[in-house]
Amino acid sequence: MAIESIAQTGTGNDSREKNFSTNGYTSTVDTDATLEQIRTANSISISPELFEKIYLSPQNAVRGDLRKTFGNPTPVCLLGFLLSLSPLSCDLMSWRGAGGYGAAGIGAYYFFGGLLMILGGIFEFILGNTFPFVVFSSFGAFWLTFAATLQPSYYAYGLYAPEGAASAAEGLTTVGFQSSFAFFLVFVAVMCFIYLICSLRTNIVFVTIFFTLVLGFTLLSGSFWQTANGIGNADSRALALGHGLQIASGACFFVTCMAGWYMFFAIMLEALDFPFQIPVGDLSTLIKGASQKKKAKENMVHLEGNGLAVRTLASWDHAQCRKAVGR
Repeated sequence: MAIESIAQTGTGNDSREKNFSTNGYTSTVDTDATLEQIRTANSISISPELFEKIYLSPQNAVRGDLRKTFGNPTPVCLLGFLLSLSPLSCDLMSWRGAGGYGAAGIGAYYFFGGLLMILGGIFEFILGNTFPFVVFSSFGAFWLTFAATLQPSYYAYGLYAPEGAASAAEGLTTVGFQSSFAFFLVFVAVMCFIYLICSLRTNIVFVTIFFTLVLGFTLLSGSFWQTANGIGNADSRALALGHGLQIASGACFFVTCMAGWYMFFAIMLEALDFPFQIPVGDLSTLIKGASQKKKAKENMVHLEGNGLAVRTLASWDHAQCRKAVGR
């Protein structure tokens, strides 16, 4: 009798068991629950590691299925960033005689850096990816700002040109412009430092990108200030130091770009389901989020509260089984 009771407890109350004697139909099945099972079975789940790799953000819960409807905007944003910073880093290092603060690439700053990154950021917003949305939109605005500063029609540096200057471009080499623009770069470095802390929950490649960006913008701001000192005090050593800091910042940005191209390649391989993939060093599961820790703590309390009842039920079943076998 006890064995039969145990058997009924194990299988009789499971509404998911199939009843072949009635063509699979039973009046005890909850139709709403069955429809929910069908809906869940048809949905495509994605692991936290894969989500972080393709969206550069820890997996979050959003309403709707927009991620199945729209494409992934992340590689577009990365491409816009890389095709702006890669040539600029080479210009800052003065490779093959390049210079002029990368003014030759002003078109790329407008359309790759500004347009692509802001459009991609908007789509990240639509998909509910807050961190990529903020990062890409802010860098899109940075590239538009940098391009506008170099654009003669905006007259940003022309206002600093001395009276009687033959060209507005002479304003670029004044103490006022050099010192003023350095402050902008300092606070861009602060922004990147905040992103660096936040990226510790994404992957190693993304952390590398922001770490080198912090170094690059810090060195570049120092370059502008040292150049301003050299111009104002006619100090050749300060000018040489400013140029050296500029080259160092370009080197940091070049490392940023190499990490970015690696990330772009990894995402594209994943998007096309290539037979081989390259790792990015996932950190999303290494550093747990606050909500994950809270949920784990609640589950632990729940398990501890039910532990006594579970152990009592288990011992009762064992005793009943022994009694039934003894008879």
